[in-house]
Amino acid sequence: MDMQMTKIEKIKKRLENKEELIRCAEEFNIIGDLTRLKICYLLCRYKELSVGEIAEIIGVSTSAVSHTLRKLRESGLVKDRRDFRHVYYQLRQTPLATMLKERLNNL
Repeated sequence: MDMQMTKIEKIKKRLENKEELIRCAEEFNIIGDLTRLKICYLLCRYKELSVGEIAEIIGVSTSAVSHTLRKLRESGLVKDRRDFRHVYYQLRQTPLATMLKERLNNL
């Protein structure tokens, strides 16, 4: 019985790290939107794409793609690079990005 309680206490202790749990929930929420998931799919397949390229591929307006990419950038999932008038995006090296690549590359 003591061994079982020790195990339960350890598990409870891990769940007390609410900041990490909240961060994880936010990460999964950010990719829960179909447009954001499509963009992540493209960035898993191609190292870097411009906003215009992404918009054309997924059939959404450039402004909608820019807005979506801003959310992905703010979440830390993507990073951007400016080249005159064009902005290029790529996935950051994060645990979530690694998981996405493993899952989405099999589609």
